Amino acid sequence: MIQNVGNHLRRGLASVFSSRTSRKSTSRADGDGAMTDGQGYRNPTEVQMSQLVLPCHTNQRGELGVGQLLKWIDTAACLSAERHAGCPCVTASMDDIYFEHTISVGQVVNIKAKVNRAFNSSMEVGIQVASEDLCSEKQWNVCKALATFVAHREITKVKLKQITPRTEEEKMEHSVAAERRRMRLVYADTIKDLLANCAIQDNLESRDCSRMAPAKKTRVESVELVLPPNTNHQGNTFGGQIMAWMETVATIAASRLCRAHPTLKAIEMFHFRSLSQVGDHLVLKAIVNNAFKYSMEVGVCVEAYRQEAETHRRHINSAFMTFVVLDADDQPQLLPWIRPQPGDGERRYREASARKKIRLDRKYIVSCKQTEVPLSVPWDPSNQVYLSYNNVSSLKMLVAKDNWVLSSEISQVHLYTLEDHKFLSFHMEMVVHVDAAQAFVLLSDLRRRPEWDKHYRSVELVQQVDEDDAIYHVTSPALGGHTKPQDFVILASRRKPCDNGDLYVIALRSVTLPTHGETPEYRRGETLCSGFCLWREGDQLTKVSYYNQATPGVLNYVTTNVAGLSSEFYTTFEACEQFLLDNRNDLAPSLQTL
Repeated sequence: MIQNVGNHLRRGLASVFSSRTSRKSTSRADGDGAMTDGQGYRNPTEVQMSQLVLPCHTNQRGELGVGQLLKWIDTAACLSAERHAGCPCVTASMDDIYFEHTISVGQVVNIKAKVNRAFNSSMEVGIQVASEDLCSEKQWNVCKALATFVAHREITKVKLKQITPRTEEEKMEHSVAAERRRMRLVYADTIKDLLANCAIQDNLESRDCSRMAPAKKTRVESVELVLPPNTNHQGNTFGGQIMAWMETVATIAASRLCRAHPTLKAIEMFHFRSLSQVGDHLVLKAIVNNAFKYSMEVGVCVEAYRQEAETHRRHINSAFMTFVVLDADDQPQLLPWIRPQPGDGERRYREASARKKIRLDRKYIVSCKQTEVPLSVPWDPSNQVYLSYNNVSSLKMLVAKDNWVLSSEISQVHLYTLEDHKFLSFHMEMVVHVDAAQAFVLLSDLRRRPEWDKHYRSVELVQQVDEDDAIYHVTSPALGGHTKPQDFVILASRRKPCDNGDLYVIALRSVTLPTHGETPEYRRGETLCSGFCLWREGDQLTKVSYYNQATPGVLNYVTTNVAGLSSEFYTTFEACEQFLLDNRNDLAPSLQTL
């Protein structure tokens, strides 16, 4: 279910909206993306909001209240979604938000929002928030957010037009948005699996045990009556207003634990489950679920009812917020520990620990830059969703790069190179007379790769993680003057298209497994980002591209081929084409599952 939000005629918001001029694109846009006043390409969905922080917007420390900021974020994002959809939009979910900087009274909040990708009736909107000091001209990044909006019409069903990305940044966001959507859909199952398969423990040795607070003493309950100023033109409550009310009760609950003024540092991914309207009574309940040395998680639940006599309440939303208490030097202070209530309190206590782990996985696996990712990451069933996400999104971001250079072409096989930061990447490309789904099945099973790639001596399936992810142990002959053969432990993640015109993806990256450590007979190799991308070019016609971000272990071999001193790349890719042609008629049972 979903919650209605953001009306650009919202009362009380003295806002300035303007279209954002983004980076210049090498290709000029048509229609909605036309050049404007000679200033360069303009994304037609981008909206910019600037707000001056007044005393009425601030908390007891003279800083902008996060609840007010959430209202502005919600409004800007909804305006962007409605600009693309051409009709009212409602908020379905909000991803994790991490607040990096506080905003003081007198400063300006600059919010930019644009639609990253449209699906059937939903859209992912990306939001960037920065603060600006008008006196010193300094600017700070405050947070980034990703929201999902759904186009909403009372009578007819909405079918959204697709976004056409033009700049490199837009192509990356558009491509990765599908993977982020997949991750949102499995979030609840990820929590359940972690609780079922992992022993959640809490170390109390370093806690301040001289202070202990029963969780029930942090409980807060508050009721709000939804009035017309809290709603949009359809009479549904603004999602940003509900988020602001939730932040208020969560702050009170956190204050009851720490006996100080806490600072909100993060909001967990959450979903709106149903609508609320004018005349509804919203009951907001908050309680501290767990305290982790320097941070605490507060859970907030929102329910709605119309009349006092009603026994059934509609569940509007639940969210989890992380607070810290900062000292005079902005350093987090030690927190007392929580004694959970029996039953549901103990369940919430354990789930808070699970969410903390998943939150850290998302932050440091999903959000880290490609240059900061280690070559091999430890495989852990509890974070498999995020390792798979990182695997696929890294390859999609490599594909979306604009500065690929054609190095050579032999027999309709093209070799491209990319020098970016400290990486040398290459990709091979050809068109084969095989259906894209057939090529996808053949190439995604690494056990068949030795049939055409002499660099794969043997492949063992170590673990079939799920339908789309598997871990393989691969052995390879010696390369680049080394006398010892190599072995790899590889996570293979495959993805089918989610829209017409989308690509098939087979992403590969190294992981470490305790059962498959390094051995004396092999030199352990690693791959950071590689794999296949397939595009359907027509009936029985597929463009096949192989991408590889060269690691130090194979750099000499790669540069030898790129420089034209060896033709092994071409020979291997031609063998791949022949393999696809020879086996394209043997896949009827496998193709039924696609």
